[in-house]
Amino acid sequence: MDDPDADLRMLERTYERFPLINAVVSRWRAVYRQDIRPLARKRPIRILDVGAGGGDVSRALADWSRRDGLAVEVTALDADARAIGWARGRGGGVQYRCAYTSELVDAGETFDIVISNHLLHHLSGEELSAVLRDSVALTSAGGLVMHRDIARSRFAYLGFAVGTLPFARNLLAGSFIRADGLTSIRRAYTPAELSAVVPSGWRVRTALPARIELRYEVADAGS
Repeated sequence: MDDPDADLRMLERTYERFPLINAVVSRWRAVYRQDIRPLARKRPIRILDVGAGGGDVSRALADWSRRDGLAVEVTALDADARAIGWARGRGGGVQYRCAYTSELVDAGETFDIVISNHLLHHLSGEELSAVLRDSVALTSAGGLVMHRDIARSRFAYLGFAVGTLPFARNLLAGSFIRADGLTSIRRAYTPAELSAVVPSGWRVRTALPARIELRYEVADAGS
């Protein structure tokens, strides 16, 4: 999927299937209930989804917020014009931007919550440092950063391999999901590895199924 010459039809089919995969493994509904909704009930908030890809997580957060009658503005950010172009066609009350986090920092933008889904394992060491630095710079006082990804383990690899095998020739056919998913698990961090490379102030948390979360809470201006 990271290949700029990747087959466009397969890429778009992958974006179409991502909501199914994320609904099963990524648990953003729980994150919304535990972290996002409580803050949005206090005041209008802005959310930035970094490396949003086809934007399914962004659209889900915007939809849940609307259903709860909350004032939540969601921005889906990705540097890949193919992803943002496809995502814009799905609307969903989300702002789609093709840019890097550094460009938003330079523009002086801030958000109440900065998130990402399955982004960290795609980054080199320098890119990870830059994204974490930018994430903090983009988050307003009292805000929260949550970068959520796969936790590498034999269980995660075998579970994904076995769980997706029955769908390889039908539901997932013509997409990168199975092959890319297995590659992503191999490239992902273990909790110990991630803890060893992140700056002070970041917390590494784990959850089932094979989830890892890198969290940073920005101190309130009054504290």
